[in-house]
Amino acid sequence: MNARKLPRAFFDTNVLVYADDQDYPAKQLTARKLWAEYRLAGKGVVSLQVLQEYFVNVTRKLGVDPQIARQKIELLTEFNTVVLSAADVLAAVDLHLMDKISLWDALIVRAASKSGCQILLTEDLQHGRVVDGVEIVNPFL
Repeated sequence: MNARKLPRAFFDTNVLVYADDQDYPAKQLTARKLWAEYRLAGKGVVSLQVLQEYFVNVTRKLGVDPQIARQKIELLTEFNTVVLSAADVLAAVDLHLMDKISLWDALIVRAASKSGCQILLTEDLQHGRVVDGVEIVNPFL
């Protein structure tokens, strides 16, 4: 895909974890391709929540060495990293209440919206749905 045509995209934790998950080779390939394309184009976004969740998930669930996981987080920090404020947490609570999504997912949506992303790459929410101005895209469909 042409880097100029890539929309600004927020990466949910699950997409990044699949890049390390050998149990799902098709998802792993898709996740790695997306990670590389968006890193090169400078249009990928993560949040501190995603970085933290990534570390916990790959070290606990996939057995990735913590030093390797740390190095991968260093690579992820080449993405734009959004930091939420207390006001953003309150906005996420409102999204949770209005859109009937978990608070953790609402925080991800809020981070995507705050950072100006057109899409949120995740398999945790309904594909094609628009929440807080951000389109949910399941890249594994």
